[in-house]
Amino acid sequence: MHVPHFTDGLGYLAATLTTLSFLPQAWMTFRTRNVSGISLAMYSVFTLGVLLWLIYGLMLEAWPLILANLVTLLLASGILVMKIVLDRRAR
Repeated sequence: MHVPHFTDGLGYLAATLTTLSFLPQAWMTFRTRNVSGISLAMYSVFTLGVLLWLIYGLMLEAWPLILANLVTLLLASGILVMKIVLDRRAR
């Protein structure tokens, strides 16, 4: 049986804080549908980076990495798709 160590707790705390810090921006973007201040290039690279962190977490079976990056990937992907769709509509 695996007993969580201090490092697991630290990982969960870091994952929780970084994911929670992303929520207000995601909520505001989904609520207002205002993507004018969002860089398509930055969000594309950010979303790819989060996907790679998720894959890395899966390879290590590191649950703090997996959970945090799964949630962040869903939010970032939603914002990225919204950015692409709304920018195309504005043209």
